Amino acid sequence: MVKQARAAVTRQALISAAAEVFGADGYAMATLPVISGRAGVSSGALHFHFPNKDALAAAVEDAAAAAASALTEESARTAEGGRLQGLVAAVGRLMDAVTDDPVVRAGFRLGGDPSRKSQAKLHEWWYEWVRAALVQARANGELAEDVSVEEAAVVIVAATLGLESLGAVDRYWRSAERLVQLWSFALPRLSPAE
Repeated sequence: MVKQARAAVTRQALISAAAEVFGADGYAMATLPVISGRAGVSSGALHFHFPNKDALAAAVEDAAAAAASALTEESARTAEGGRLQGLVAAVGRLMDAVTDDPVVRAGFRLGGDPSRKSQAKLHEWWYEWVRAALVQARANGELAEDVSVEEAAVVIVAATLGLESLGAVDRYWRSAERLVQLWSFALPRLSPAE
């Protein structure tokens, strides 16, 4: 039992260290010796848990997807004002996580990293989540009749992933003011006229 607990701690340390390195340096520039050193474990321990860099990157993406899913669902569930307001809250929480959580940040970066043949699972998940939120908003009468769910999902996902990508270089793009600008522009178009 103690060995299993220690192995779980080591695995988590490797995922956290890899997230920091992938988030800072990208997939191509990240090296396994740097990651194992940052995690404070031997190269052998790293290879015990992950046979190669791609397996470690996939574990970071999986951890990022789990964290992002949990926070967006909680945001949507606890937001007042319906599903559209839940979407606004979820976008805000996700952008906060991209700024504050190295695992979430690395997960999104890995999904869009051209040096890695990733399936961009996190990007696909985000599109599907936004689309489902908009479908529910439509069913609740919160979406203007002339708004296409597909088109709105594309715009929201492109805007949030764009802010995430630009924010990797300049924190200006990850600020609350950018999200206020996004929603000030988008919400009047999405919401039905009163």
